[in-house]
Amino acid sequence: MFLTISTTGTPERPATDLGFLLHKHPDRAQTFSTSHGTAHVFYPEASAERCTAALLLEVDPVALVRRGKGKGRGGAPDAALAQYVNDRPYAASSLLSVALSAVFKSALAGVCRALPERAEAPLPLRIEVPALPARGGAELVRKLFAPLGWELVEATAVPLDEQFPAWGDSRYVRLVLEGELRLADALRQLYVLLPVLDDAKHYWVAPDEVDKLLRAGEGWLADHPERPLITRRYLSHRWGLTRQADQALELVRLAESDDLDVESVDNAVDESTDTEERPVPLAEHRRTAILEALRTAGARRVLDLGCGQGQLVQALLKDVEFTEIVGVDVSMRALTIASRRLKLDRMGERQAARVTLRQGSLTYTDKRLKGYDAAVLSEVIEHVDLDRLPALEYAVFGSARPRTVLVTTPNVEYNVRWETLPAGHARHGDHRFEWTRAEFRAWARKVAECHGYTVAQLPVGPDDPEVGPPTQLAVFTLTDTAHDHRTEKKKEAEAA
Repeated sequence: MFLTISTTGTPERPATDLGFLLHKHPDRAQTFSTSHGTAHVFYPEASAERCTAALLLEVDPVALVRRGKGKGRGGAPDAALAQYVNDRPYAASSLLSVALSAVFKSALAGVCRALPERAEAPLPLRIEVPALPARGGAELVRKLFAPLGWELVEATAVPLDEQFPAWGDSRYVRLVLEGELRLADALRQLYVLLPVLDDAKHYWVAPDEVDKLLRAGEGWLADHPERPLITRRYLSHRWGLTRQADQALELVRLAESDDLDVESVDNAVDESTDTEERPVPLAEHRRTAILEALRTAGARRVLDLGCGQGQLVQALLKDVEFTEIVGVDVSMRALTIASRRLKLDRMGERQAARVTLRQGSLTYTDKRLKGYDAAVLSEVIEHVDLDRLPALEYAVFGSARPRTVLVTTPNVEYNVRWETLPAGHARHGDHRFEWTRAEFRAWARKVAECHGYTVAQLPVGPDDPEVGPPTQLAVFTLTDTAHDHRTEKKKEAEAA
């Protein structure tokens, strides 16, 4: 990974002052150890007229995998080859952000005892990043940097192969920034926006990341037009942390607009008199509907198929009516996160005996999933390719055959009510399809008839009179006749 910072100067204010501001002498090449590689700082040019500092980060992919234990982009435990063969040694990412903060810590803070007035003053800067992953393309790069005072934001797409232009461009860009900014501000922007553009982090995002974001975003993030996207991506789409950061940044914005301290604005809010009802998140609506349906069915032993990060498993554990809960997911990374969420390593023996996390694919039959009272597929089927959906249907309804099956999926008709969702786009990039209410009813009816279930449809979330609810729920119940028929067939086979 490579990044250069250049500035120009005059005999009175030489460009080599950059060495004082970065606390790195232009006449020396220096090496620093980081948690995932070695950082080198050197100066390709250093004169009174022009000075360039270069940061070169050599990443050890093997050490990254071993220390990260499979976390982050390209490091999922179920993608073994991708752990070692990836772009991390070459493309700017959160690894480079960490190196920036470690190597230029004082410069990030705007501290320079030798030249304090230079640290506070804008400099003519040119920053170049030869290979920057940009999920969102060059246009997103411009949207992120242009509002920050840069006179030039040049994001040139890197072709997949210059010898084969028909292949098109890669997701990488060559970034050039030019403008007059304080060096500390420029470094803070890079620290935040490099992992934002990559939309991935190589380490686990803990609550202290909110404080890091607020510190690095001081003075520019609160009023940034793309603030929601920046906070969401920087915090790895962890909605609780994103909400916490957005609330803090909104306080900063309000304080700045009224020329007040943040503390005085925060203290002005009397929570005891806040009677405004806040909207219930759709995920909470789903869990409430699922728990109610499971209790109505009298289920005690429950499968959460496609359990993801364990939110539903966590809710089920809080109710002692559910004596056995099994979470199944194909992703070991998701199961690892679920284990942390549930604190399985610190859970009491009796509580731990109620829950099991298991890796498995829902498109293959699994004898271990037979004999349960209920199975839940919450926001799962839309992630399965349509040609693989019959395999999932048989694995759940034909092989496992729980007495009750609950399936939730988005109602595509409701998408027009999401103001931030562009027309024609799915709610999630991994959705293979999203069904209308009629399409979901037809599918549910076909599955029920084929496998001996009855099915009822229920709305989840606010039921719009024109487009219906945001989520639709199907409750499948195994018919006694179907159960008796299979039992008779089994007895006949045993007798034969």
